[in-house]
Amino acid sequence: MTSPIENVQSPWVRFLAHLFVILVAWTIFIKYLFPIGFAMASNEAWATYIYWDLWPVAHLWLAWALVARPWYTRLLALGMSVVEILIITTLFIWFLAEPEWSIWRTNWFVNKVFVLAAFFLVLGTALFRPETLKSRIR
Repeated sequence: MTSPIENVQSPWVRFLAHLFVILVAWTIFIKYLFPIGFAMASNEAWATYIYWDLWPVAHLWLAWALVARPWYTRLLALGMSVVEILIITTLFIWFLAEPEWSIWRTNWFVNKVFVLAAFFLVLGTALFRPETLKSRIR
């Protein structure tokens, strides 16, 4: 049985979870709803401007894990942070070598800046405050 003090959620981790929920909503709007609306208003195929991926699902899973704190929360935070930071950094290097500042690529770039910042915060938390990510269940 866990003591009541172990079940207290860190305000910082709660902030990170909320940040990821907001990023999921923003990403869905930027990557899916806005492009679909624009395509339909332009009489184009609805999926013309969508860059398909399932990252919003992964980000929502991380947000849930930060709140629920299953046994693998710290491993998930570390793994997902490292993978995302490497992927986004690589994509930035490729993009900035020959930038295309269309509305679609600019939306993508701004979204990725915020996602990158969020994952640096999660990585820092997992590395320097691992106790905040400990499981609620022992």
